[in-house]
Order: sequence, then structure tokens, then C-alpha cells
Amino acid sequence: MNRCVFSLALTLLLFIATCLISFDASADSSVTAQRTVTKVDTGVYVIRHADGPDTNPQGNTTVIVGERDVLVVDSSYLADSASEDIAQIRQWTDKPVRYLLNTHWHPDHVRGNAVYADAFPNLAIIAHPQTVRLMATYEAGNIDRYPKRLEALRTSLAQGRDASGKRLDAKAKEELRSTIAIRNAVFAQIRKSPMLLPNVTFDQELNIDLGNRVVELRHSGIGDTLGDVWAYLPKERILVTGDVLTAPVPYFFAGYPDALAKTLRHLLELDVTAVIPGHGDVMRDKTYMRAVADLMETVIMEVNAAIVRIGSLSSQLEDVRKQLGTHVDIAKYRRQFAGDDPGSQEYFDESIEGLVKDAFYQAPK
Repeated sequence: MNRCVFSLALTLLLFIATCLISFDASADSSVTAQRTVTKVDTGVYVIRHADGPDTNPQGNTTVIVGERDVLVVDSSYLADSASEDIAQIRQWTDKPVRYLLNTHWHPDHVRGNAVYADAFPNLAIIAHPQTVRLMATYEAGNIDRYPKRLEALRTSLAQGRDASGKRLDAKAKEELRSTIAIRNAVFAQIRKSPMLLPNVTFDQELNIDLGNRVVELRHSGIGDTLGDVWAYLPKERILVTGDVLTAPVPYFFAGYPDALAKTLRHLLELDVTAVIPGHGDVMRDKTYMRAVADLMETVIMEVNAAIVRIGSLSSQLEDVRKQLGTHVDIAKYRRQFAGDDPGSQEYFDESIEGLVKDAFYQAPK
């Protein structure tokens, strides 16, 4: 990269960093303590689930009611949560849930599939082919891993030592007993609802008519996962993103940063009255989504610039991290997205670390 081009890149970086649109990050937290329901439009509802007892978050569930059928987006993590949602849906309508969309493979969005299938025998579960493949791959290992982890915890408690051999004091033993009880409860939920794979797939686009209400399903390319799908109601101008967008703190722990940023830019072109993220509250404009895209592009650009400054063959992740801290005001972004909530701040720092790591290893070298 010559000096002129490099200077232009830095100028653009600074321009993006100073043009972020602010929003109220202090009103929400990355920890969701209770279940809430939001009516987005007539016959369109969003259920935000409380985190699981093991602190695992549960994805949002969106319910879209047409004159003939119902489409549900994502089935949550715990079987009991899915059952509670189905009971709620039956209060809203006597129409059947005919379609269930899995936006991507993560368990907190798909583990409730079997509960829905039991309640609605003619259910079509829809996903991208890559989502089906990744669900099957993950589940095979998960069914083997979870009981082994439980057994390891029980062994540690019985021996009075942690995994490193350090002796457990009374407080540590009590915490371990609590952890075992919680994980036992979660494993019971997993066994109650075995993974059910989607039975309908599409590669790029699929339109569903629920009866005077059309839902457009689209795959714009890889992003958070290989098979992300989002839904759009063109008449109502409602966008359901899955984990392509999460709030109040963006999720960057894994994925494909450059492609995800491009997907967000594509979604920003849509005319919307409401944006429903994979986690977090309903948004009535694109302010937050634009801020996430700006953050991603800023970090990706600086990671690439740092690699050029250091030299492609000699650049190391730790060196890039140091340069990022020099050229990008991460504290400013932390305040913007995490506000004053310590848990959200910690989550933001870990998420940004994931973004930097993925951007580094996926950068052209």
C-alpha cells in the first residue's frame, strides 16, 4: 500500500470514528433476567427470553400471524421456554404454526424445534442448508460432551479438588454443588427436546404467504455463521435479523467480520419501521445497526492497516492488538455500546477481542 492510499485509509478511519450516531446503551444489559413480550404490529410479536439457569442466553422468538397460518422465527434454547411460547401463541390466535424458521445453527435459536413439531404436526422447519449441516455436526458432539462435563464436575466435588488439582474450600464446594444442580436441570431440558433438524431448505430466497401477509426469507451470504437467514415483511417494513444483529452489545465471538459488515450494509438499505435483532429489544430505526456496521468496518480497516505497517509476513495478533489500541478509541465504543453496566462492558471487551482475532486471521496476507 503506498503512502497516499494508506493516508486516505487512515483519514476514512478517523471520519468513521467521529461520525458514529449515539444511542442509549444504559437502558439495557447483556444479561436478560426476565421474559418480555413486545407487540411490534398487528399480529407480529417478539418474545425476549430470560437467560437460561446456566447463564446461556436464549435467542429472541418472533411470531408472525397471517390470515391463514403462523410463522415463528427461532425456537429458543430451553424446552420449557418453547412450551411457554406456544401457550402464548395459542392465546393470540387459533391458527396453526405452519412454519418455523431457524435463522442459524446456534442452539439458543433451535433447540426448541422438537417442542414446536410435537405441538404442530404439519410444521415445516426452514433453514439454509449450511445451518442444517452445522446443527447436525454440533449436536453429535454436544450429546457426548455435556454428560462428560457433568461427570467431571461431580468427580471434582467428590475429590475436593478442581481440574488443576487445587483443593476446594467450603465456599468453592458450595458453588460447585450449585453449578452441578443447574447443569443437571439444563441437561434435563436438552433430553426433553432432542435436536430436530429443519425439513425445508433454500439457498438464497424463499417467500412465504401466510394469508394476506408475505414474509420474505433471504440468505445474503456468510456473516455470523455460514447459513444466516433474515426475514422481512415488505408490507409492514419489519426486519427480523437473527444474530446478524444482536443488542445491546454486538456479538463478535465468532464469524466472518468482513462478510457480516457487508450484510449489515445491505440490510441498512431496506425500508424499515422496526428491526428485531437476534437478542435484545425491538428497534424502531436503523441507528444501532448503522453503529454496529461502523464499528466493524473501523476495526477491520485498522487491523488490515496494522498488518501492512508491521509487514504481512511478520505481523502477529498481539502486535496488531497493541496498534489497534493506539489508533482506535475502544473505550469510546465501550461507552457507546455498554454504557455503565459492568457486565455489558466485560461482554463488549470479550466480543471486541473476538472481532479483532477473526479479522486478523481472515485478513488477506
